[in-house]
Amino acid sequence: MRTSSTMRSRKTRGRTLSRTTRAAATLAAGALALSLTACGGDDDNGGGDSGDKGGGDKEPTATVTLPKLDGESLEVAAVWTGTEQENFKKVLAEFEKLTGAKVTFVPAQDPIINFLGSKIAGGAPPDVALLPQPGAIKQAVDKGWAKPLGAEATKELGENYSQGWQDIGKVGGKQYGVYYKAANKSLIWYNAQVFENAGAAEPKTWDELLTSAQTIYDSGVTPFSVGGADGWTLTDWFENVYLSQAGPEKYDQLAKHEIKWTDPSVKEALTTLAEVWGKKDYVAGGASGALQTEFPASVTQTFTGGDQPKAGMVYEGDFVQVNIGETKAKVGTDAKVFPFPAVGDTAPVVSGGDAAVIFKDSKAAQALATWLASPDAAAIQAKLGGFLSPNKAVDTSAYPNEVQKKIADALIAAGDDFRFDMSDQAPQAFGGTPGKGEWKALQDFLKNPKDVAGAQEKLEADAAAAYGG
Repeated sequence: MRTSSTMRSRKTRGRTLSRTTRAAATLAAGALALSLTACGGDDDNGGGDSGDKGGGDKEPTATVTLPKLDGESLEVAAVWTGTEQENFKKVLAEFEKLTGAKVTFVPAQDPIINFLGSKIAGGAPPDVALLPQPGAIKQAVDKGWAKPLGAEATKELGENYSQGWQDIGKVGGKQYGVYYKAANKSLIWYNAQVFENAGAAEPKTWDELLTSAQTIYDSGVTPFSVGGADGWTLTDWFENVYLSQAGPEKYDQLAKHEIKWTDPSVKEALTTLAEVWGKKDYVAGGASGALQTEFPASVTQTFTGGDQPKAGMVYEGDFVQVNIGETKAKVGTDAKVFPFPAVGDTAPVVSGGDAAVIFKDSKAAQALATWLASPDAAAIQAKLGGFLSPNKAVDTSAYPNEVQKKIADALIAAGDDFRFDMSDQAPQAFGGTPGKGEWKALQDFLKNPKDVAGAQEKLEADAAAAYGG
């Protein structure tokens, strides 16, 4: 997933996601709203700091049996950095302890499919890689790089995951991916002191969001922090607006490029986005400042600076908690959260995720995939904060604070009723490459939100090239 990653066949994703109806999305959004409202007040039990174990101190009972792998070695590649990488290494360390295998983490670069291509061309692919896009899984399968999961990993997956999360890891009916990490990407985090000082309320609709933003602006604080240097944050903004405004059916069509980016529904969503991105002094640093702000800084600058932070709120997924943990702010008290407001009839529910895929088939690689499909592995990282698992067998007591527990509950309660990140479903050339495709087009749009038609034309030209027409 990406704090710098939860960032992409067509047959597989269409089959999985087209089942979800507007009514289902409404139920899922309602569950999320109720959950976050229930924990939106003061929460003194869980801080943003990643060392806070909260309710996750009890040792879970082992649920998975792994083979002895003494003398075996594995390489695992992912684009994760910083705290996210360090926390995942603790999961790998437990696998080493249980099996006797030696595991080396290999830092990868975005786009990871290009990184893997160079490794494979050099004859040194990693044994397992964490891929943040369904489109990347399909590319790896089409190129003959990815290996299917064996019986044990598939069995573990079947026992612990909803059908929807299993299906997005399939290509051609075969299981290739274990979605180890998920993201709820329909959240806006806010500085509680800023809201209190301004007298701003948590909004439930887009119009109410604009009202709250104006109230915060009038109090002397810039409303929004936007990590525009990382184009994926901008695609996530667009997807939430588009899903809520255009509806799930249109969302699925645009995700598969069955309708063009010049469609009126895209124009409407971009015009709506411009009500924030194009409003003078609503974005910290203006467009030029936002385009130089990477995602982690977009979070930390919202929760530092006392009564005068650089912004009052920041949009992104549950993984924002990792970055909040780098400040003195406590999740649930200083840093609070509300669901992305409804732009149309219903609030959006957008998910992302990272799937473990095998590139060198072996007993050890299959065992690692089985381990990552187990609740045992996910519970380790859940305790450390900033992590969300789609594994329904993970006890929510593993999560370190009430906010995270409720977000996890809402994700599991949604079952198959979610929409996967649109740009993650696209070919990586369009939806997952820095400086190109959708990332670049939306960065250009952030710079000039008045040029809706120009943004649409650029998006369609890049999408047509990537999708093949």
